[in-house]
Amino acid sequence: MSEFKKVPKLIGIASKSAKHSGRVVRDQLVGFAERARREGLLALENDVNEVSDPFLKRGLQMVIDGMEPETVEEVLDLELEAMKRRHAHGVNLFSMWAGYAPTFGILGAVMGLIAVMAHLSEPEKLGAGIQVAFIATLLAVGLANIVFMPISVALRGHDESEVTARQMAMAGILAIQAGDNPRIVAQKLETFLSPNELAAIAVEAAANSASGAAKEAA
Repeated sequence: MSEFKKVPKLIGIASKSAKHSGRVVRDQLVGFAERARREGLLALENDVNEVSDPFLKRGLQMVIDGMEPETVEEVLDLELEAMKRRHAHGVNLFSMWAGYAPTFGILGAVMGLIAVMAHLSEPEKLGAGIQVAFIATLLAVGLANIVFMPISVALRGHDESEVTARQMAMAGILAIQAGDNPRIVAQKLETFLSPNELAAIAVEAAANSASGAAKEAA
C-alpha cells in the first residue's frame, strides 16, 4: 500500500522534463576548483552553504572537513546506490503493471468468449459476449502500451539523468580534493555533458576569445 500511495507523485515526475543541467554543475564545480586552487579548500566553506544540491553540498563538506578521498568516494557511492534503489521501485512498479495488464485483458477476453459459448443457440445474445472480449483486450493493451510503459520509461529517464548528475558531481568533488587544475576539472566534467551542451560551451568560449582579442587590439 505504501508503494501505491506514491503513484500520483511518480506520475507527476514522469510528466515533467528532467531539471538537471550538466552545464550549470560544470560551471559551479570549475568555479570551486579555481577558488580552491587559489585560496585552499577551506576557502570553500562559505560557498558550500549556498549550494542547493544536497549531494554536492555533502560531498564538498566532507572534502573541507579533511576526510580521506577513499572515504569521500565510498560515502558518495553508497548514497548514489541508495538513490538508484529508491528510483527502481517506481520504475519497476509501472513496468510490472505494463506486463500484467495484457494478462487481465486475456482473462476478460476469455470470459467474454465463455459467455458467447453459453449462448450459441441464441444469436441475439452473442454480441454482448464478443463486445466484452474486445473491450477487455483493448483496455488492457492500451493501458500497458499507452500509460504504464511510457511512465516507466519516463521514470527511468529521470533516474539516468539524476545518476549522471551525481556521478558528474562526484567526479568534480574528487578532482577538487586532488588539487587538479581547473582546466582538467572542466575536461573531466565535460565528458558527462550532451553534444548540445558541449556545442554551447564551445560557442561561448569562442565568443569570449574573440572579445578578449578585440580588447587587446583596442
